[in-house]
Amino acid sequence: MFIAGKYDVIVIGAGHAGVEAALAAARMGCQTLLTTLSMENIAMMPCNPSVGGPAKGHLVREIDALGGEMGINADKTCIQFRMLNTGKGPAVQALRAQADKKLYQLVMKETCENTKNLDVKQLLVESLMVEGNMVKGVETETGEQYLAENVIIATGTYLKGRIIIGESTHDGGPNGQRAAVKLSASLLEHGIRLMRFKTGTPARVDARTLDYSKMQLQPGDEECRNFSFMSEERTREQVSCWLTYTNEATHKILRDNMHRAPMANGVIEGIGPRYCPSIETKILRFPDKERHQLFLEPEGLHTNEIYVQGMSTSMPMDVQLDFLHTIPGLENARVMRAGYAIEYDCVDPLQLKPSLEFKSIGGLFSAGQSNGTSGYEEAAAQGLIAGINAALRTQRKEPLVLRRFEGYIGVLIDDLVTKGTNEPYRMMTSRAEYRLLLRQDNADSRLTPIGRRIGLVKDDRWERFRKKQEAVQGALEFLQKEILTPSQETQEKLRAAGMELIRTAMPLGELLRRPGVTYEGLQKVFDLPDLEPEVRKQVEISISYEGYIRKQKEQVERMEKLENKLLPENIDYAQVASLRDEAREKLAAIRPRSVGQAGRISGVSPADVSVLLVYLEQQRRMGNNVQ
Repeated sequence: MFIAGKYDVIVIGAGHAGVEAALAAARMGCQTLLTTLSMENIAMMPCNPSVGGPAKGHLVREIDALGGEMGINADKTCIQFRMLNTGKGPAVQALRAQADKKLYQLVMKETCENTKNLDVKQLLVESLMVEGNMVKGVETETGEQYLAENVIIATGTYLKGRIIIGESTHDGGPNGQRAAVKLSASLLEHGIRLMRFKTGTPARVDARTLDYSKMQLQPGDEECRNFSFMSEERTREQVSCWLTYTNEATHKILRDNMHRAPMANGVIEGIGPRYCPSIETKILRFPDKERHQLFLEPEGLHTNEIYVQGMSTSMPMDVQLDFLHTIPGLENARVMRAGYAIEYDCVDPLQLKPSLEFKSIGGLFSAGQSNGTSGYEEAAAQGLIAGINAALRTQRKEPLVLRRFEGYIGVLIDDLVTKGTNEPYRMMTSRAEYRLLLRQDNADSRLTPIGRRIGLVKDDRWERFRKKQEAVQGALEFLQKEILTPSQETQEKLRAAGMELIRTAMPLGELLRRPGVTYEGLQKVFDLPDLEPEVRKQVEISISYEGYIRKQKEQVERMEKLENKLLPENIDYAQVASLRDEAREKLAAIRPRSVGQAGRISGVSPADVSVLLVYLEQQRRMGNNVQ
């Protein structure tokens, strides 16, 4: 062994969590090392070729608002954008994009390689270096030691990865990559609890062998959209996706071969994702469903590979071919890559603080699928926070902990470190209790000031943010101050525009509360200033949903009283009278930061929360330093 380098932060793994972690730490001034098993697979998309979607699109916007890279990279490299749930309220509307997989990787690789303070090296990390309860660095398979006071585990699905296709199994990572086999043993050696999870991916088929006349066209939106508040793309080349369905013939082949499914015959041991099940799981779980929809998604502009979204499988190859050929449009499909399942080790996230630092090992962080989550966006969000907090720790500053009302990122991390997960965790809008406050259109309003405070939001982003906020505030003030009276002229204008007449004087903005009325519509009737589309959208939502937003803010204020009741780090729950045994055990294991977090722990009842509040008040009266 020899010392090959010394850094402030080392990131193990260069997937979506790893690149965000490394870029954040480096941009905050830390000397950072990003390690990867392959320089060709930085930010690889081993599963679906897409970014965003319900809740996930919110995460991408939040990553961008804090100064992260995923949104910027997606805008540069994606080949189709669609806004989902446009018929529903603004809280659940979400942007989703199809990516050019290879271009996404190449651009992110270029970004990492050209970022100041960041070194990128192809290394296989095999063990952690720990002294006492503090991390000191990592050791690689080639005998190199790299020293750092902060190490971030972002190993994705590579940790002791095992590929499964029918009866065939072998050690490996996604897309035929190497697995990190020995690092699991090192983590166990240092007292870290691991879980065994499983995920999967469908076959990729040759676009030249598909009959698109039997499928439904799924084009992108005509309006050019972007994830990043910094992007200026106004036009882009878009490609179409296609929709088709399974049928009874498909289901019969799967049922007849279910005894050969690795999930049924015991080959697969890991726990799979509930919300993205394999096609064989769907057949068992929904026996009465006559068909399942499949989206055919191009993997890029310069490849014939088509991703069969909705048909993840680990069935033997002959079965995969048989059931694919029963699907309209895929009767003559040639498979370019087989579908497969992958099992991997991951960390039990209950061992982490809300900063994503391990409770038992100072300076050691974990982020991404290695924390038991699924999805590129969830991984990137965690990576960003881990990178930020590793940098803040280097700078001897307090960690950044986003609260649940501040962002989906806060919901994601709080769920993981407070409740844990017994299956691959997926972010959904239903997990956020303050959805109307956490819209994708206002992510910058919520988080860019935080990114500025910690030093990740640079001058160009801050100036653009400031101008947008001034425009929103200016428009809201104008609409409030401009008073309409029920004069003949006003009524004629409203009548000509097909709008309901007014009976009393009112601010112009009140008209935006009416169903179907938009800023653009009012602009055609009255002399309103021009606004950028994002400014206009935020103004409309702020006025239309003002009452609902106010109620959610009141809920936040009530809950924050419990969040601000901090629990002492050294509290001995065995000495807190009247706590139930289950609550005492869970509280001692998780060690929540606040009474609010304690109340979200499974097994801690409202009565236990009341006991904690009484305890804190007793400690305060005794003169102990509690809040």
